[in-house]
Amino acid sequence: MIVIVCPGQGAQAPGFLAPWLELPNFKSSIERMQAASGIDLIAHGTTSDADTIRDTAIAQPLIVGAGVATVAALFENAGAKSAGIAGVSGHSVGEITAAVISGIFTEEEGIKFVAERGREMAKAAALETTSMAAILGGDQSEVESKLKSLDLEPANYNGGGQLVAAGSAEAIAALQAEPLAGTRVIPLQVAGAFHTRFMKPAVESLRTYANGVPVNDPAIKIWSNNGGREVASGTEFVDLLVNQVSSPVRWDLCMQAMVEAGVTALIEVAPAGTLVGLAKRSMPGIETLAVKTPENIEQALLLINNHS
Repeated sequence: MIVIVCPGQGAQAPGFLAPWLELPNFKSSIERMQAASGIDLIAHGTTSDADTIRDTAIAQPLIVGAGVATVAALFENAGAKSAGIAGVSGHSVGEITAAVISGIFTEEEGIKFVAERGREMAKAAALETTSMAAILGGDQSEVESKLKSLDLEPANYNGGGQLVAAGSAEAIAALQAEPLAGTRVIPLQVAGAFHTRFMKPAVESLRTYANGVPVNDPAIKIWSNNGGREVASGTEFVDLLVNQVSSPVRWDLCMQAMVEAGVTALIEVAPAGTLVGLAKRSMPGIETLAVKTPENIEQALLLINNHS
């Protein structure tokens, strides 16, 4: 049983899109999404610098666009988008990529949804000076207690002893200055405290937008960051997508659910690497492949054949 996993914000590097544009299906997919969103995905994925593509309003559509187009390239010779794929899941904004792959959104509706999400989250982030930091190691309950004492919130439960904290920049600095014994704190280069109360303004705006978006039920299994549960209703999944903007990402529970469902292999779409790294620590025995470059397409198709 093989699934596709879709990375979240922070996975992209300047110029990462360039080699992919040589693949006709990838390029056509990106061009369709670029036209639908009004965002120059090709320029941002090839020539924009690191500061530009770190901007939430650009980073999120770029990541989703790359992931969706990777699947378009992957199944160029496979007959159908879901051929051989049993399910899909995404981390944070990667849930929108997953929604497109599963058939909940079309390419065009998915990229417009993430463009709206990125704009509203950027606006919310600009209201206060906030930040995020990864905490490696430590007992989870002790880490949560430490965050509470600093008025920080757990934003991402990534599994493998990794939790991401978010809140005021001052509190993140205090956490870094005095980390919990046995932990390491790594500040993240992000624009705000995503998946916390600081994003509530974005939730309300995105909910209004989502009410007008056409939605289908998923054609393949899809697991939500909300508790790692499988969701069979497209409307419910979109509701969870909206709420997820200010709620913690439970990627640890997504991985657990996939293991319990009998998943035997994972393919991570571009810009890939982060989720495969987490899976290697939390999903022992699962075969993984990060599709980082077009050269990985053949490996991915072989993996699908072996696990379908």
